[in-house]
Amino acid sequence: MESLNLRNIRDIAVSAGIKDEELETYGNYMAKISLDILERLKTHEDGKLILVTSINPTPAGEGKTTTSIGLAEALGLMKKNVIVAIREPSLGPCFGIKGGATGGGKATVEPSDRINLFFTSDFPAVTAAHNLLSALINNHIHHGNDLKIDPKRILFPRTIDMNDRSLREVIVGTGGRENGAMVMDQYVITPASEIMAILGLSQSYSDLKERLSRILVAYSTDNKPVYSGDLDAQGSMAVLLRDALKPNIVQTAEGNPAFIHTGPFGNIAHGTSSILADRIALKLADYVVTEAGFGSELGGEKFFNLASRVGKLPVNGVVLVCTIRALKHHGGAKDYNVEDLDALKDGSRNLLRHVENVRRFGFDPVVSLNIFASDTDREIDLLGSIMDSQKIKWARSEVFEKGGKGGLELAGKVLENLQDHPAIKRTYEFTQPLQEKIESIVKQVYGGSAVEYSKEAKLAMRKIRQLGLEGLPVCMAKNQYSFSDDASRLNAPENFKVNVKDIRISSGAGFLVPMLGEIMTMPGLPKVPAANNMDVDEKGNITGL
Repeated sequence: MESLNLRNIRDIAVSAGIKDEELETYGNYMAKISLDILERLKTHEDGKLILVTSINPTPAGEGKTTTSIGLAEALGLMKKNVIVAIREPSLGPCFGIKGGATGGGKATVEPSDRINLFFTSDFPAVTAAHNLLSALINNHIHHGNDLKIDPKRILFPRTIDMNDRSLREVIVGTGGRENGAMVMDQYVITPASEIMAILGLSQSYSDLKERLSRILVAYSTDNKPVYSGDLDAQGSMAVLLRDALKPNIVQTAEGNPAFIHTGPFGNIAHGTSSILADRIALKLADYVVTEAGFGSELGGEKFFNLASRVGKLPVNGVVLVCTIRALKHHGGAKDYNVEDLDALKDGSRNLLRHVENVRRFGFDPVVSLNIFASDTDREIDLLGSIMDSQKIKWARSEVFEKGGKGGLELAGKVLENLQDHPAIKRTYEFTQPLQEKIESIVKQVYGGSAVEYSKEAKLAMRKIRQLGLEGLPVCMAKNQYSFSDDASRLNAPENFKVNVKDIRISSGAGFLVPMLGEIMTMPGLPKVPAANNMDVDEKGNITGL
């Protein structure tokens, strides 16, 4: 941190237009922002929102967060009033395959080690609130079960912020009667928790408590729904989430203000920074750079169809992150660090479909070609000619190596491409039947031909209609590597069917979650996890994170 010459967070806040009394500091470099700021800023005109999404990534990731941070740094170098708003990292990916989620090279948010670990304790607060509700459910059953909760029909799982495949299915309550009812249970990773989604979508404490009260937790033995409000759980859960609802402010490596708040995954949740962080940033800055998890068919689709509707957020421009190595991977290359023009040409179909997706939402994206050392001039020229032939705006991005200076070309093209008051073209209306909403996404966004529903999914749709929840938006849970529900079908597959295995009800968050293919809400660690390469020295310096 010292080598970066970080500024005190109070100075960063002042530069962003935040008053000292609206700040709650966590040391010298991190702080939370009071929600009272919205009242002061309510008459301020909104800035322009730039959404960053991407192509289908490889397991290594393609630098979407790095690009978002670097774009903000470049706009800062151009003397623009800018804030970047991104999600908080999860410990699971940090210690698993992906590593940290604070950018890379010279395009980072700082202090990166603290952000990647416990930060301001938002994730522990979500985990605690979630598990409090689980404890209250089992405690109610143990003490007489006045609500007649059916132990075999408890819907609400437990959570932990770590990849642990052994917790996907567990049995709790073993032993004597004093240990409570013995029931099957499961864990989801904290970013997949409905509480995380609720936190990210809530816009006030009253909104938070209302959402917490309507979580569907179980069915009774006489087939009636049981909600968290029936257990009087919302107040105590909100107590645990009091500080977590406040957005966090830190800084980029070049001293630009950065909001980092909530961390829903883009493949199994709605995958965006919090509504509150975006709303506050839009009132403070002329330009807000925010990202949506994974590709345009996942986080991008959810931002356009769900988050922007809930938060009444504008979108003024879209950046689509792309790498040559990922396109070669989609084109069948065995080693994407070796020049392969044929694989690149074939794999470019993945990029073109994502561009078409963004255009269907009403925006002409700027493709950010994130440059890697393995990229050759012939590969860059080939991909550039393909994009030029399709009238796609694009720019080289070298923010990893050069920071804001490496993003000036990208920033210039993004500014040229911004729209003042564009209308988002939605994929579906909330009033459509649930099946139509699902099939609209599959056919219009994924490029699929049909949807098949399991017996469990059909029963879930019937129950959703009975509960009067069919008017909720959908939040598709799907792998991030393919447009289809099969992670091995790379590039731009056609004429494929999507399999809906189940549909989960997130009535507190306010959406329905179709579970596609073999999607999991509790990841496992790889054979050699990133955790094996981490350490701390006698001075407390962390390596490998």
